[in-house]
This record gives sequence, structure tokens and C-alpha cells, in this order.
Amino acid sequence: MSETKRFPVEKADKEWRELLTPEQYTVLRGHGTEAPGSCALLQEHRAGTFQCAGCAQPLFATGRKFESGTGWPSFFEPAADAIDTTVDRSVGMARTEAHCSRCGGHLGHVFDDGPPPTGLRYCINGVALTFEPAPESEPGTE
Repeated sequence: MSETKRFPVEKADKEWRELLTPEQYTVLRGHGTEAPGSCALLQEHRAGTFQCAGCAQPLFATGRKFESGTGWPSFFEPAADAIDTTVDRSVGMARTEAHCSRCGGHLGHVFDDGPPPTGLRYCINGVALTFEPAPESEPGTE
């Protein structure tokens, strides 16, 4: 008998359904995938932080995002301790699933075809993310 991993943020299924949009729920809680090119965050390039849509944990800084041409936001490195991974065999092959270390929400997958310095591509469903722009500096404080 295997143990189920516990996360710092846990909610009943009903609570997740009330908190998330239907598409967010399908991806984060049901391990779904959004259609490529369908999320506005794919084009987000302002300075800031991409956070988990389920629990608001900071996951990726804008400076770690790159254009992979896949149709999903891609990053070469997450924030420290923000992402856990597991083996996903749901499509008949082994892939590395990325999920939020705080709430366990499914984010996407990790591949080894990314740019330096890590060589990794965190291919993330945009609907699993929210974006928090960096505060703009006030005039005369630069």
C-alpha cells in the first residue's frame, strides 16, 4: 500500500472547484492540458513573477521564461523548492510531470531540451499560472 503525499495547502474537491475556473480545475486538479497558444500568459514579458493559480506560490521569475515555440509558457528554471516532479506514464511513455510543491497542482512537464544554463524546459500550462507584475520603481528611486 503506497502513501499519498501530503501538501502544505490541501482542500476538499468542492473547495478546489469553487476556487478555480473550470479550465484551471481540469489542469491543476485533473492533470489536463490546455490547447497550445490559448493562454495570454504565453505573451507575458513584463518583469514579475508567475505564481500557482491554486495557491499563489511563486513559481517562476520572468527572467527565466523563454520562447520555446511549443505554444505553452516555457521556463528554464523554477524558484527554489517551488516545483516537485513525478514520473507520468499517462500517455504510454515516461515523462517528468511538474507540480506545485505547495498544493500539488499539476503544472505541466519538464523536458531536457531547454536553453543554458540548465538545459531544461519547464513546459507549463498557462491556465495553471497567475502573473504578479513587479512593482514599478518610483521616479527618483532608481
